[in-house]
Amino acid sequence: MSKSAPRVIATDLDGTIVRSDGTISARTVSALARVERAGSMLVMVTGRPPRWMTDIAASVGHRGVAICANGAVLYDLHTETVVRADEIPPDVLAETIGRLRGIAPELRFSVEYPDEFVYEARYEMGRWDARKFGGRPVGDGELVSRAGTKLLAFHPDADPDTLSEKATQAVGDLVTVTHSSGRGLLEMSALGVTKASALASLCTEHGIAASDVTAFGDMVNDLPMLSWAGTSYAVANAHPLVLAAVTHRTSRNDDDGVAGVLERLFP
Repeated sequence: MSKSAPRVIATDLDGTIVRSDGTISARTVSALARVERAGSMLVMVTGRPPRWMTDIAASVGHRGVAICANGAVLYDLHTETVVRADEIPPDVLAETIGRLRGIAPELRFSVEYPDEFVYEARYEMGRWDARKFGGRPVGDGELVSRAGTKLLAFHPDADPDTLSEKATQAVGDLVTVTHSSGRGLLEMSALGVTKASALASLCTEHGIAASDVTAFGDMVNDLPMLSWAGTSYAVANAHPLVLAAVTHRTSRNDDDGVAGVLERLFP
């Protein structure tokens, strides 16, 4: 490994290394392979749940580890197994949903677990939320009967930035609120759990300082990680708040912006 190469590469997936068509380019796969080959740690840090990682693991040749569900789940891409999970207790789920219904009755809820998700019958399915991915409709009681790794709240008409701000004011003492898409979809983890908290914990276990970490992202849920890492990059298609927060920028996800940086860091 080059003396100047970072000890950890932490990258978001969708909108960062995953292209708009849902694929990871051969160039990016090759660049990611350089990281482990050089002796550095490769960490995929994503809002995706583990069940969405099968194709990613195959695409990258089962390299690296993944921090899933915005920090709630540590997932081994070599073996495709959950290492550990931080969950929202049932009573906190119930209180959070109750408060959010009070400020926005239009919200529809879903709860993620490491192996499946459950949702209200009126919850609007997105392109990743098809029933084949393990989802099933439940009543209000079952929705909050089991601890979950992530609580999702969908509003059909709301601006995500505005909705996130209101939700943080209402339930920020119970859960961590963020979002990662252009629609009114809130993503909530256990209080204090973020991409940064999980990445920091993983690095501490390996004796790695934040200054030895280079991170890549594009959306609001990446901000804690990008702020924590010693070096941070935003792809050109990133959210304005992300573009303003990072130390460096690279080209768009569709133009292999992350790969370009990795090729320079790991020649």
